[in-house]
Amino acid sequence: MSITKHNWTKEEIIAIYNKPMMDLLYEAATIHRENHDPNVVQVSTLLSIKTGGCSEDCGYCPQAARYNTDIEGNDLMSVSQVKAQALNAKSGGSSRVCMGAAWRNVKDGPEFDQVLEMVRTINKMDMEVCCTLGMITENQAQRLAEAGLYAYNHNLDTSEEYYKEVISTRGFEDRLQTIENVRKTNVTVCSGGIIGMGESVEDRAGMLVALSTLNPQPESVPINALVAVEGTPLEEQKPVEIWEMIRMVATTRIIMPETQVRLSAGRMDMSREGQAMCFFAGANSIFAGSKLLTTPNPDVNEDMKMFEMLGLIPQKPFTKVVQPQTVEAADSKFEALGEKPKWSRPGHAIERNLEASVKGK
Repeated sequence: MSITKHNWTKEEIIAIYNKPMMDLLYEAATIHRENHDPNVVQVSTLLSIKTGGCSEDCGYCPQAARYNTDIEGNDLMSVSQVKAQALNAKSGGSSRVCMGAAWRNVKDGPEFDQVLEMVRTINKMDMEVCCTLGMITENQAQRLAEAGLYAYNHNLDTSEEYYKEVISTRGFEDRLQTIENVRKTNVTVCSGGIIGMGESVEDRAGMLVALSTLNPQPESVPINALVAVEGTPLEEQKPVEIWEMIRMVATTRIIMPETQVRLSAGRMDMSREGQAMCFFAGANSIFAGSKLLTTPNPDVNEDMKMFEMLGLIPQKPFTKVVQPQTVEAADSKFEALGEKPKWSRPGHAIERNLEASVKGK
């Protein structure tokens, strides 16, 4: 087993990222095999339980209300609708359901209570449950943990420096604070980012510094390639080269040996050969299903064909961490506090975001 290091520097990570490809692949694959079964891949299904109408200005996101992206919004799904989707995901080979809501942050009230019931329902189906709901307080994290949440996703997106070029309505520190709040519970952390937003290699390394210096490191790190959606500020960004994705996966594997590295958004533009290289380089998790919130994703049947071709096996639920116990709402030790935390609003101007907002009107 590799020793996990928590004091990586940006210079060290850049040096790894820029290694000759064959050396990089060999090192990453070796570390991967020391810490994981190379033929087992964790399969998650991402479900948008509340779509569109978000008040944030994230430059990559088609769910931002200010951009004209023709996304069909929907109110919060019912518990029965989510259960039906979870059953489909389970039958398709997924061990985890990740529920995403287009919220800036969680607010106590009936909608959050409904999400808690969704968590209870899916955990009782013997599936791992993940949520990505925006910023959350420590008390809200505790309530999710009681309901049986397995993981909470809150991506850093990019480096702290480049973050200011992508988002102006929330601060980087708020993302770190949300992760810290989750860490005060038994819920695992899922946090990664996006490449292809115009950032430099230095920015990619900066994001990995922020993730790898967390102690403990996130149990799951999604690596997304930007899906440039018409109407968003980043609509004209060129697609990420597969070699960039392979380098990013391999570098992440080397500096976070025990983490599950998820090959996330952007797989529609990747060949099977390219994805196979990513698995060899250390990716051992994917999102399955025809949609990732609002953007296209390979059909689950195509993924299963690829798995069969490569000899890959879907990971069973609760392999890495034992199944959480579900506490019913009536027995909960934590109550809604009606908190109104002062999450930051930096408010600086990002020219391309402003231009896209004007077009959206």
